Amino acid sequence: MKKVIKLSVITLAVSLLSACATNSDIEHLQAQVNSLDSSVKQASADANNAQSTAASAAARAQAAEAEANRASALSQEANNKLDRKFKKSMLK
Repeated sequence: MKKVIKLSVITLAVSLLSACATNSDIEHLQAQVNSLDSSVKQASADANNAQSTAASAAARAQAAEAEANRASALSQEANNKLDRKFKKSMLK
């Protein structure tokens, strides 16, 4: 009986020692967490920058579309004037 208890205590002590994390393991994990945290912050900053650039590009595209629509309207107006002048000259 004493032998079984001694063996159980030794087994328990060995399993506790092998299962416990050492300070260097914890420091290593903390370093990995810190590295991942900085990577996440950099990715977030990059995403914000990309979103800002996309918003700027969308605004410029809208301005270009408005200018193209204005040019198209002016072109159509000029064509209409030319058609009226041509028809007027044909009536003479």
